[in-house]
Amino acid sequence: MTEHKAQLSFYGGAGEVTGANFHMETAQGTFLVDCGMTQGGEDLEKKNWQSFVYEPYSVDVLLVTHAHQDHIGRIPKLVRDGFRGVIYSTAPTKEIAKIMLEDAMGIMSREAEEKGLDPLFEEEDLKKALSMWKVVPYHNTTEFLPGWTFQFRDAGHVLGSAMIEVTHNEKKILFTGDLGNSPNLLLRDIEDVSDIDYVVMESVYGDRLHEHKDDRTKDLERAIEDIAKKGGTLMIPSFSLERTQELLFEINEFIERGRVPKMPIFLDSPLAIKVTHIFRHSMEFFNKHTRALITGGDDVFNFPGLSLTESTDESKAISHTPGPKIVIAGSGMMNGGRILHHALRYLGEKNSILLFVGYQAPGTLGRIIQSGAKNARIYGNDITIKADVRSISGYSGHADRDDLVHLIDTIKNDVQQVFCVMGEPSSAMFLTQRLRDYLGVNATAPAEGDQVMLDFE
Repeated sequence: MTEHKAQLSFYGGAGEVTGANFHMETAQGTFLVDCGMTQGGEDLEKKNWQSFVYEPYSVDVLLVTHAHQDHIGRIPKLVRDGFRGVIYSTAPTKEIAKIMLEDAMGIMSREAEEKGLDPLFEEEDLKKALSMWKVVPYHNTTEFLPGWTFQFRDAGHVLGSAMIEVTHNEKKILFTGDLGNSPNLLLRDIEDVSDIDYVVMESVYGDRLHEHKDDRTKDLERAIEDIAKKGGTLMIPSFSLERTQELLFEINEFIERGRVPKMPIFLDSPLAIKVTHIFRHSMEFFNKHTRALITGGDDVFNFPGLSLTESTDESKAISHTPGPKIVIAGSGMMNGGRILHHALRYLGEKNSILLFVGYQAPGTLGRIIQSGAKNARIYGNDITIKADVRSISGYSGHADRDDLVHLIDTIKNDVQQVFCVMGEPSSAMFLTQRLRDYLGVNATAPAEGDQVMLDFE
C-alpha cells in the first residue's frame, strides 16, 4: 500500500439495504465505517453469526454514522472477535446505541437459544465496546490515523446521525450513512457539503419519490378518523428511533388543534419509550421550529390519551381497552417485537387498520403483508388478513431519489466517483444510472465483497 492510496472494501450494505460495513485499508492504518446487522428474514439474519471477512484485531478505528441496528448491531461482536481500537460517533448516537444494543442483546440471546446458536455477543462485549467509544461534536476535525482526519456532518436522518467526511492529503471521501427526508419534523436538514472526491452513498429510495409532506399528514389524520368510525384498532409498526417520536409529534398537533377524535393511544415499546426520554434532553439537535415549540411550553411527545406501556402486563391489558384505539409498537418491519401480538389479535378483524410508515425490507413480515399477502403466519398461527392495510412513505426517514440526486448535483464538479450502496439492487442501479445520465457523474453500485483502490495523491 503506497502512502496516498487506500483500498475500499464493501463487506456489508452492498447489494442490500442493511448490514452496513465499509472497510478502508491505508498505509497509515485500517478503519471501518459502521458495523451493522443484516435484517430481512431468517436466512439473511444468519449472516450476522458469520465471521468477519477481515481480522477485527487488524482494525484501528471504527467510525459510526448513527444508531440504527443495521449500522451498529454487530459492534459488540466485532469486539468479541478481537477489535481493540477506538470507536467514534456523536454523543446522541452513543447514548442511543447503548440502549439499542442492550435491547437487541436480550432478544438475540433468546433467539440464539431457541436455534441452538451461541449468543452473537454478551454483556461483557457491550461493556468493552462502550469503554472504547469516544464522542465527537459535529464539525470537530479529529485526526484518527496519522495524516487522516474526519468531521461529522449532520445527516438529518435520526437524532445524532452523521455523514462522515474523511480527509487525507487534502482529498475527501464522504460516507453518507443514511440521509434524512428533509425537511424533518424534529431535526435539522441535511447539511451541505463541498469539495468531495469520493462518495459512499445510501440508495434506499434511489428509485422512488415520497409523497408531499402535507399528504402524509393528511393520510395519518385520515387513518385516525377512519379508525374512529370503524371502532377498531389502528396498528402502527414503528421504529423506536425517530419514527415513533415523529408520530407522537404529529398526533400531539392533531390533538391540540382538535383535528381528530379523542381515543386511547398506546406507545407499546419499552425501547421507544427509552429513546423518547433521550429526545427530551437533546433539544439542541432539533430544528428551530421544534425548539421554539418546546421553549414555549409545549410537550411535543405527550398529550391527553397517551399511555406508555412499559411492562408486559400493561401491554397485554391493551386488548381489554375497547376500540377505537391506536397502538404504536415495535418493530417497524414486523420482524419481532410487541407489534406481532397486536397483529395476531387484530389482523383478522375488518374494523382494524394496519398502517406502515417506514421502509419494509425484503423477507420481513411487514414487506410480505405490504405486498398484498392475504394470510400471515405469526407465532405458529395462520391469520387471514381482513384488516385494512395502508402505507405512508412520506414518513420515511430516508431521502428520496430527487434528494439523493440533488446532493450529488451540488458537488458534481469535484466528485470523481460515487458508490451507491445500502439499497435493494434495483434501487441502487436506478440511482447509479440516473447520476450518470443526468449529472454525468461516474457512479457504480458495488456488490458485497467488491474492492476498489482510491487515489488520495
